[in-house]
Amino acid sequence: MTDQAVDTGGAAAGGTVPPPAAPAPEPAAARFVGRRRELKELRADIDRAGLDTLSGRKAPRARVLLVAGRPGSGRTSLAEALVRSIADDYPDGVLRASLTEPDGTRVPAERTARELLDALSVPAPAGAHEDQLTEILRDALAERRALLLLDDAADAEQVDPLLPDTPDCLVVAVSEGPLTGISDVRPCTLGGLDKEAAVQLLARAAGPVRITVDPRSAEALVEACQGHPAALVLAGGWLSVRPKAAVADLAKRLHELPGDGPALDRVFRHTYATLAGPPARILRFLSLAPAGHVDPHTASALAGCSVSAAKATLDDFVALGLVRPVDSPLPQYEVPGCLVPLLRGLTEVQDRPAELQLARARMLERTVRLLQSCRAITEPDSSAAQKKLAGLPRALRFPSPAVAAEWLRIRQPALLAAARLAVADGELDTLARRLMAALTRALVSHRGQQDAAPELYSIHQLVLGVAERRELPREQAAALLNLADLDARTGRTRDALARYRAALDAGRRANDPYATGRAMESVGGAHQELGDWPRAADWYGRALAHRLARGERVDAARLHGRIATVNTYAGRYGEALRNWSSAVTGHRRNGDVAAHARALSEMARVQEYAGRPEESLRTCQEAVELARHAEDVRLQAALQLRLADTLERLGDPTAARLHRNAAERMLGAGAPGAAGLESNGGAGPSAYEIRSTSSED
Repeated sequence: MTDQAVDTGGAAAGGTVPPPAAPAPEPAAARFVGRRRELKELRADIDRAGLDTLSGRKAPRARVLLVAGRPGSGRTSLAEALVRSIADDYPDGVLRASLTEPDGTRVPAERTARELLDALSVPAPAGAHEDQLTEILRDALAERRALLLLDDAADAEQVDPLLPDTPDCLVVAVSEGPLTGISDVRPCTLGGLDKEAAVQLLARAAGPVRITVDPRSAEALVEACQGHPAALVLAGGWLSVRPKAAVADLAKRLHELPGDGPALDRVFRHTYATLAGPPARILRFLSLAPAGHVDPHTASALAGCSVSAAKATLDDFVALGLVRPVDSPLPQYEVPGCLVPLLRGLTEVQDRPAELQLARARMLERTVRLLQSCRAITEPDSSAAQKKLAGLPRALRFPSPAVAAEWLRIRQPALLAAARLAVADGELDTLARRLMAALTRALVSHRGQQDAAPELYSIHQLVLGVAERRELPREQAAALLNLADLDARTGRTRDALARYRAALDAGRRANDPYATGRAMESVGGAHQELGDWPRAADWYGRALAHRLARGERVDAARLHGRIATVNTYAGRYGEALRNWSSAVTGHRRNGDVAAHARALSEMARVQEYAGRPEESLRTCQEAVELARHAEDVRLQAALQLRLADTLERLGDPTAARLHRNAAERMLGAGAPGAAGLESNGGAGPSAYEIRSTSSED
């Protein structure tokens, strides 16, 4: 429930013509009025001696300043004004995070810490737990002098793990109440604006002329709004689009409205009552927008209208103060957090649950199609995806991969929020699965597996939740394999092992031979990483039997290599040589010359370990010839270097020098480096594709 626009959220797809930008938001400094006394107190509180200083100790943590007030009271605007006034004192920059979603859901500390680490350009492992991420954050801030703005904190438990362990940093927290549990915090509590500032805010929203010529009516309107900033913005917005309306008439209407509720509630009800049917419907449905971020496509899908009509209506809402434009190269808007509960109340009264569910479904379907278009633009022109893309409406197409990547970057927070909301809904699981599959493919296409790993991890967790809820063992196995792969890449091998075994059980329940074979092989890989050679060889053997039973000769040859590798580590050279011989035979039958050469190279290594240097030399020479036949220069150079080492051990330095010079010439001719020959039996498996059934839930 932020009280100020932030630079995250949505955008419309570009089409062949770049979309018009949203109305530019006012500079933050121009939006802020009043609160001089509060701002002065907050500045003075920075220099105030804390309890640790008074007792002669150095403060162990950053000072926390608290701005407390109800949503819409201007608390975020005050915090931002303070941050702007002191930002120069913190050379390592300002970090911002919102700790509560517009619907009141608490943002997990894990997600907040990751957002702050991304802002600091500090890498964090995918799938890391909350404690690990907050520790990385505190370590990153320990040597910095930075300013943190933590907006909409629910309580001290959200703020405490994020506090830097250095007094050189400063934390400005925004909350509705006190942060009990954090020491030495004095809240700056906000009420309504004073009369002068309230009139100034009203004049800025409505235009100065009518306020100047009728100051008494302006003061009456301020009184009707109780000096509440958000209510004054709505009242001024209503007047701004009605140049002939009198300020006195609006003040009278607000006084006559029934009920003794908050001023914001009364002003909002008055503004809403003057909207026509279609705009009113669009406004109500904005409460369904993920994370409060809206773009023309989102509004269009929710309300079932055209994109151009939705864009025009959103611009009208900006003038009325009902939404705020976000500073972005693409048109996007933010629903003020203080209005979200009021909009939800309207939908509960005026819209049937089936209508709301249909609106959510339309929004998810539109999002899926945009993500499919976003991925398809990266495919070759002759691909099936590009041909399908040509049949989409112009508004759903991107003119270039760069435009699509920019849309994905800007929309990513809203897209992830849409996935979380779809999963939490529980009644749109088919669309939720399609959305997560499309989002996964788009992220991988534009950012790659490595860069997008943190986002992919959270998506796979959501997929797993849906698969368990719907009892879909095939998708459960897919999600578990993907999560385990990411665990393994970040060093959480035991966690990966547990997930691989769970994926094996799910794959067997689904009768999915691919998932079963992948899981068995991955269990072996996890045991290999843990140094448990007998178990690794046993699980590789099970995977090999599974591949042989299905006639998968390429995978069988690769698995012989993996079994040979772990036997080499265990010192069982005879068993290793037998398996490398089987791998060589398999690669030769499959016609894979490069893999054949690599297997011979590894076989030569084991022969040397086993004390058979002459056999090792002959095998390595055979591998060199195969690499030359395969025209693999890097592999050939690496094998020449290995051959040189073997010849030196056999007492022939002249021949060794010739082979080493040949390898150096090959590498100097353009190969970037020798191919690594430490074999694990083949490259690791790629990410398991999320598969969704076509049947409706």
